[in-house]
Amino acid sequence: MVDGFVPCVRLEAVAVYRGLGVNVLQKKLWIALALSAGTLLSTGHAVDAETLTGALAKAYANSQGLNVARAQLRATDENVPQARAGMRPFVSGIGTANASRNRTTFGDDISTARGRTGSIGFGVEISQTIFDGFQTPNNVAAAQAQVRASQKNLANTEQNTLFDAVAAYMDVLRDRQIATLRRQNLGFLQEQVRAAGARFEVGEGTRTDVAQAESQQALATALLNSALSQVAASEATYFDVIGDPPTDLEPGRAPMDVLPKSVDSAFAISQQEHPAILATLAAVDASAFQVKSAEGALLPQLSVVGQVNDTYSLSKSEGGDLPGVDTSAGRPSVNTQNEVSATIGAQLTIPIYQGGRASSVVRQSKEVLGQRRIEVDNARDQVRAAVATSWAELQAARANITGFQAQVQAARLALNGVIEERNVGQRTTLDVLNAQADVISAQILLVGSQRDEVVAAYGLLSATGWLSAERLSLAGRKYDPQDHYIQVEDKWFGLRTPDGR
Repeated sequence: MVDGFVPCVRLEAVAVYRGLGVNVLQKKLWIALALSAGTLLSTGHAVDAETLTGALAKAYANSQGLNVARAQLRATDENVPQARAGMRPFVSGIGTANASRNRTTFGDDISTARGRTGSIGFGVEISQTIFDGFQTPNNVAAAQAQVRASQKNLANTEQNTLFDAVAAYMDVLRDRQIATLRRQNLGFLQEQVRAAGARFEVGEGTRTDVAQAESQQALATALLNSALSQVAASEATYFDVIGDPPTDLEPGRAPMDVLPKSVDSAFAISQQEHPAILATLAAVDASAFQVKSAEGALLPQLSVVGQVNDTYSLSKSEGGDLPGVDTSAGRPSVNTQNEVSATIGAQLTIPIYQGGRASSVVRQSKEVLGQRRIEVDNARDQVRAAVATSWAELQAARANITGFQAQVQAARLALNGVIEERNVGQRTTLDVLNAQADVISAQILLVGSQRDEVVAAYGLLSATGWLSAERLSLAGRKYDPQDHYIQVEDKWFGLRTPDGR
């Protein structure tokens, strides 16, 4: 065995055809095992059986989709300080440098005049918006509402991730149990083939009995192959959702202690607490503030600008003298100066006509607000339908478990009776095979219903908005989206993210 490899299920089957020198079906199964085993590598051997809550904790910590949603929310948090910047001062450094040269040639024997000037200056400009038609306050409120909507969307993503983990866990359990039942059924049919052949050899049976048993054995082998393939597929999905390969899984149980007591209470809870509904309500708030912000573009704007400059300049000139006269006494004229200046001013802008753009933005924002309100109603209807569906599926699964348990018990008793009657010649081999088929069918239906009960229970939690790491008391550190928001909502400067990047 390769170190670190944990076989999750024993894949084997027996070819049913006598006299084959090479067991073709068994070879194919070992090839399938080799292909599926590649996804089941882990860093160590399983010591303890995995529980459903343990698998959910791993999915909560390892899910790539959930981590993507968290990163998206952190990016959305930055919209708030960006919106606040509208009423904060803008400070800029200003630097200027100028240089010029000139040369003038005169007639009448006047000497050529040359000159040059240069200046260099440094300054600071501060611009402060005093009033922007309430755009900045409304933009801040809209950004905060967008953060709330994103937080609820993250909670909804968390619900979907945990539900997918439950389904993946229970699918592996169900498919492994079905594969075990198929293997047991194949062993039973192999014994029936042997017994039918023995009776035929002593004259107590017919060739038809042997052929019927061999036919059922061949079918059982094919069904086992399909069951093993489904196990490999379910285990691959488990690895994708949970982040670890499935080892020895304990039976999953429905979270009965946190489920709503009635369908009416489930409806009421979901309409008040489901994150999908709360996210759409926050989106309505954001759109309403965006309408007000767009209307603010039609109001007057007032800003104040202050500037301080320090400029050093130099000018030099020479030449341009009359014949026989040296006015500069052989020396050029040089002037220097250093000027420090400060200015402050206010600007009032009153929009009169902007080409229709501002009005169009207002109308567009109102249409978006109407869309968000429709989305709230749509989300409420979808959640209500999800609650009704999950509740019905849970009740049906519980009833089916009771019915299939009774069916399994009765089918086993019938099988034992048919075998005894066949032994005394009152039943045929076909009767035994039919009775065994009834047993295996009832067992598979029971396994499926047990899986459906657990999945439907968690589906009901998700539909009501209660499927969360906190409510399930999952192990490990819980991600609190407020931590990052508090760190950045009023941040004035800094290029590094709160985690140091």
